[in-house]
Amino acid sequence: MTMPAFQPCGVVTITTDFGHQGPFVATMKGRILAHLPEARIIDVTHEVPVYWPAEAGFWLARAYAYFPKGSMHIAVVDPGVGTKRDIIGVLADGHAFLAPNNGLLAPIVSKIPAAAVHRLDTSVLSSKFRLPPPSATFHGRDIFAPLGAEIAAGRLQITDLGPQILDLVPSWVDEPSVTTEQVSGIIITIDHFGNLISNIEGELLQRFVRPVIRAGGHTFPLRRTYGDVKPGDFLALVNSFGVLEIARAEQSAAEALGVGRGAPVTVSEA
Repeated sequence: MTMPAFQPCGVVTITTDFGHQGPFVATMKGRILAHLPEARIIDVTHEVPVYWPAEAGFWLARAYAYFPKGSMHIAVVDPGVGTKRDIIGVLADGHAFLAPNNGLLAPIVSKIPAAAVHRLDTSVLSSKFRLPPPSATFHGRDIFAPLGAEIAAGRLQITDLGPQILDLVPSWVDEPSVTTEQVSGIIITIDHFGNLISNIEGELLQRFVRPVIRAGGHTFPLRRTYGDVKPGDFLALVNSFGVLEIARAEQSAAEALGVGRGAPVTVSEA
């Protein structure tokens, strides 16, 4: 099936592991605005754990649909910056994505079967846009920002980046395993409130009549919302992004339990 041409709306989102110390995020935005002054730039997050593209992909796959179709999503969590690792553009569900080919965009491609993936031919940088040679350590500023802006401006299509590819680097995190008795996943991130967010989709819990959630040697009841238990009590719930979360009402579950990213989580019948 032929993917329709991208119809940009002027929205550009940025997802990185840069944090907010130093000028890194700001200079990426400067390069975008230099190419597209009217761009509407939105920060998805810059607090992804450094060098872990799996979390960036997890959040982007669950956040992109809240933006208008025609949005350009730039994601830079790039431990291989400056090496021969590829850069890819993805067209999926009316959105465009630009990221290193390191597993970051694998969740989106697996979620959307009609997604088209193109590998950047780096000769485009000099021949078509006459960009200066990029630094070896900041491709976010020197490659991703200007290319993303050109796509958002409609002067460049994802298909112009280079050849279409069928295989891309898989996510660093496996999808949850599912059997008739149990669903097993991991804690993939911890939010500002100390809630432990798993990669288990809420719909996977529907197979259980009375699901029990286990993590870090503890058992948690499934509830609808935080206020369904007393302050200080633990609970599990399906959060606003549709995935299983372990929380402590009005306190940090992560601090109390000593459970972090990568910890196993299971769901089974009571």
